[in-house]
Amino acid sequence: MNRLQAKIRFPVLLAALINAPAVATAVDPPSPAGPTPAVQAVSAIGITVGDLDRALDFYKDTLTFELTEQTEVTGESVERLSGVFGARCRVAHLRLGEDRIELTQFLAPEGKALPADSRSNDRWFQHFAIVVSDMDKAYEHLRARRVRHASSGPQTLPAWNPNAGGISAFYFKDPDGHALEIIHFPPGKGDPKWQTGAPRLFLGIDHTAIVVADTDRSIAFYSGVLGMHVAGASENYGTEQEHLNNVFGARLRITALRAPHGPGVELLEYLSPTDGRDYPADAHTNDLIHWHTMFIGPNLTAAATRLTREHAAWVSPGVVADAGDNKTAAVHIKDPDGHAVIISGPREH
Repeated sequence: MNRLQAKIRFPVLLAALINAPAVATAVDPPSPAGPTPAVQAVSAIGITVGDLDRALDFYKDTLTFELTEQTEVTGESVERLSGVFGARCRVAHLRLGEDRIELTQFLAPEGKALPADSRSNDRWFQHFAIVVSDMDKAYEHLRARRVRHASSGPQTLPAWNPNAGGISAFYFKDPDGHALEIIHFPPGKGDPKWQTGAPRLFLGIDHTAIVVADTDRSIAFYSGVLGMHVAGASENYGTEQEHLNNVFGARLRITALRAPHGPGVELLEYLSPTDGRDYPADAHTNDLIHWHTMFIGPNLTAAATRLTREHAAWVSPGVVADAGDNKTAAVHIKDPDGHAVIISGPREH
């Protein structure tokens, strides 16, 4: 396949739709009595990177992701979906277990660097959590490769917290400064699929987490508009949480949401401290601050109509057709806090 393609493609989204598992996630959603949900699956997590070759070295060699496809794209469809005029991008699709990420470098126009003083309670914060089979070995692996710490070290959440007790986690950074997490679930916690005894150290992606200003407002969007279901909630605080987030006095309301398939979306609302900064109003898809959560929906036209009715903030000027195969299309919107959401589905004629 020619890597220089003057069109946009949605291979990750189509692959996720085709290969979606036949069973639901750990907590099955209730059967909907109302309209069909706008989304069926979280298909991938996308990140804008400054140097794709450097990022690939890190995600493949350090975190054992498998490169599945790499392309270069440009043209009107790319501009319309990204909201960046004159966009020319190198895009890489990677897989870890059943889960996928998308890394995008904008060759033109280049965007802004991630703010050097970014903190875990800023509302542009997003990461994804990689499940590991052994926290001590995973931390040693990362230390041997000299990753940059975001946490002071791995933290095990205390037993007094019934929903999170015994879970251990560690935040670190990729070469562009994006926060990532490794997480280990003890027996009885998390999706049972993480307890299969797989021989790999890095197993897959459990969720992507986003900082929000108002949990209820975000639930209204992700559950009420997109159709995800609330799978769990907890309130986390104490020295372990402070050192995990590297935020003194951190007290978080955490809410987990799930679509029928794929990683979850975790809402992080800082009850304290409350000095986290808003997502910059002038941020764009080519800036390194940009992440996007990618969904698959069964009826894109209906989803777009509902998003318009709910006054969603649009990045794309409506539904953008895939110029390549004439079968798929996508929309690009922002959630109430500015986090990017891309929904793809069959193109309707």
